[in-house]
Amino acid sequence: MTREILHCPNLTELSRGAATLVVKRARQCVAERGLFTLVLSGGKTPLGLYEMLGQPPYLSQMPWAETHLFWGDERCVPPDSPHSNFGAAQATMLVKAPLPPENIHRMQGELPPPQGAEAYQVELQQFFGATSDCFPPFDLVLLGMGANGHTASLFPGSPLLEETQRWVVFTPPGGEPPLSRLTLSFPVINQAREVLFLVSGENKREAVRAILASPDNATHLPAARVHPQEHLCWMLDDSTLSDRRG
Repeated sequence: MTREILHCPNLTELSRGAATLVVKRARQCVAERGLFTLVLSGGKTPLGLYEMLGQPPYLSQMPWAETHLFWGDERCVPPDSPHSNFGAAQATMLVKAPLPPENIHRMQGELPPPQGAEAYQVELQQFFGATSDCFPPFDLVLLGMGANGHTASLFPGSPLLEETQRWVVFTPPGGEPPLSRLTLSFPVINQAREVLFLVSGENKREAVRAILASPDNATHLPAARVHPQEHLCWMLDDSTLSDRRG
């Protein structure tokens, strides 16, 4: 695995850089394999990226017909809830992108959490034609990170950090807002060919520094446990990197 750290002056430029990277990877994967599998992240940071992918010039550059979208995590709410990660992507990108409906693979947050997790694992197994002991090889997984080092919905101290068998797991109610969540497990995230972290905000600076300095010594921070098969890229803006105040 190779690791790359990219610096951007602000969130707008971070989103632009991420859009350029996503389009480049999508076109490469379609040229090589005829398909591009992209896992979307929740939270506020990637919304600028989604908006850009839904607008020129990126809108016409993406191979939408060959792109399949998945989600890394989802709050256990209906898709039209303001707390839904799917709903956020729908409003910013999917309403504009010519993506075939069958290429959208959302987590069913409206189901009871155990059934929602099981249903998504079955959908992934059917799509990839994989068995329970062969994790799916996503082309690109987008991830964010919280100030406490959590990524997807894998939180510090959770027993889910040690999951080795299940593809999709669910959390007890918690966080903000205090809801259960569905999330891909680390074995699935780490089977991806590439992971792109998008991180913005000075409250995340300490966790970022600890992880980039020595991920092996920062495993109490879930984001430090991300090790994809080929390439790991951290895209950070100045608010995350700078010590400036005021």
